[in-house]
Amino acid sequence: MVELNHQESGEKRSLSFVEQMVEADLSEGKNNGRLQTRFPPEPNGYLHIGHAKAICMDFGLAERYNGTCNLRFDDTNPTKENNEYVENIMNDIKWLGFTWNNVFYASDYFDKLWDFALWLIGKGLAYVDEQTSEQIAEQKGTPTEPGKESPYRNRPVEESLRLFEQMNTPEAREGAMVLRAKLDMANPNMHFRDPIIYRTIHTPHHRTGTKWHAYPMYDFAHGQSDYFEGVTHSICTLEFVPHRPLYDQFVDYLLEKDNQQDYRPRQIEFNRLNLTYTMMSKRKLLALVEEQKVNGWDDPRMPTISGMRRRGYSPESIRNFIDSIGYTKFDALNDMALLEAAVRDDLNKKALRVSAVLDPVKLTITNYPEGQTEEMEAVNNPENEADGVHSITFSKNLWIEREDFMEDAPKKFFRMSPGKEVRLKNAYIVMCTGCKKDDEGNVTEIYAEYDPESKSGMSGASRKVKGTLHWVSAEACVKAEVRIYDRLFNVENPSADSRDFHELLNPDSLSVLTDCYVEDFASKARPGQYLQFQRIGYFMADPDGTAAHPVFNKTIGLKDTWAKLNK
Repeated sequence: MVELNHQESGEKRSLSFVEQMVEADLSEGKNNGRLQTRFPPEPNGYLHIGHAKAICMDFGLAERYNGTCNLRFDDTNPTKENNEYVENIMNDIKWLGFTWNNVFYASDYFDKLWDFALWLIGKGLAYVDEQTSEQIAEQKGTPTEPGKESPYRNRPVEESLRLFEQMNTPEAREGAMVLRAKLDMANPNMHFRDPIIYRTIHTPHHRTGTKWHAYPMYDFAHGQSDYFEGVTHSICTLEFVPHRPLYDQFVDYLLEKDNQQDYRPRQIEFNRLNLTYTMMSKRKLLALVEEQKVNGWDDPRMPTISGMRRRGYSPESIRNFIDSIGYTKFDALNDMALLEAAVRDDLNKKALRVSAVLDPVKLTITNYPEGQTEEMEAVNNPENEADGVHSITFSKNLWIEREDFMEDAPKKFFRMSPGKEVRLKNAYIVMCTGCKKDDEGNVTEIYAEYDPESKSGMSGASRKVKGTLHWVSAEACVKAEVRIYDRLFNVENPSADSRDFHELLNPDSLSVLTDCYVEDFASKARPGQYLQFQRIGYFMADPDGTAAHPVFNKTIGLKDTWAKLNK
């Protein structure tokens, strides 16, 4: 493989096959050595991590080879598109760390596409068909059997021109007429069998309002938009391989119309991103939102970029994951654990370490002076000294995790149990002296005594104990809500499962803990700040929280325990 000096890391890495093709084109002087890509989402939903892979390719190529990448919205279906989606797509691209050179819309070219359609009709290369969609589909044939020609295929040019103009009026009935390209009904490529290129839709468009009533189909608008903008490399996913000949055919017609020969966008296809326990269909994700199976497009269980951002994933972790799996010509199912490993690796470098107790039980230090408090120094991030330190309050009454205490503990239990010593992180060594229980036998309070000479950092604190526990002061903490997430779907590959996708949802994908405590410092965290709850996992403050009632989303645990639990 060719090697490239990777700008971000300074390390050499293998080029993807797409990069190799681009380098070959540039070295041969094609398009006068110019590189121009585009990212063309339809604004009919929020972007998901599959789109992130395309974003990294389209914008990454332009960055790497000093080219241009434009953002273009494929807004050819007003029934599904709106400005909310446009704005969120822009936000997601920026959050991932990319910027576009220009913003375009397919609707910018509606006049040009209309004129091109008129030219095709005039050349006898398109006609208005008045059959129903069912009749058209029935006449398409099969991949091994040729289709049947429409009875309207050879209608006079003047009649098709008149009817096409009629399709673009308020009086036109939706579904009554379509414009079809006149290609080859016997072509083994089904996309060549007189594809529909225009249909009537009366829903007002989010940009053009009611100016248009006839709208181009995706296959008719996509390649032409690339051509109008001067795109040199049209990067798509593998499902567009059979569309490529049609893409080229329409561009050939444009070259003929414009009397040009020296320019043609090159379409290259790569494998899409598929993740275990994840659904990527925007139609089905929209259904989950509309049916309130999730709490919006940015629900942290969703595979959307906004959902991952809200959950606490970093843009660097997503980009690193995409870089690690690479680009090929073969579809594959990637293990969610690979993405989660990338998230852990990145957050370990940047997350502030704070104390939180999710399942609290009271710990009373019986020999600690009543009413006294101390400020202990806590390192913000041992991976980055520049992040500094903060203070955490120590007092007589603390909260610890319930699972960190066991009354009758086995020999290898190195947490708190009667007669054993543990260190309270950043504070003192304590010895458990007993506990208090309610009438049902549940532990309600634990008692311990501290060693005043064992404070962390003191000369006498060098003696070792096997267990170190985190804690928060009952006098200096804030009660918080913590949301714990599991896989949204119960099956490894929900997209390949023949059952209704509603049956595949995991009913336990969200657990809400309402009796948690976080240290004061952590309670002031805001969305966008990466946190590690020590000994528990990575978390991020949620926009639903307030100063009086903070809410945190669990991003991911410190270790991959999910795979072990679900073997």
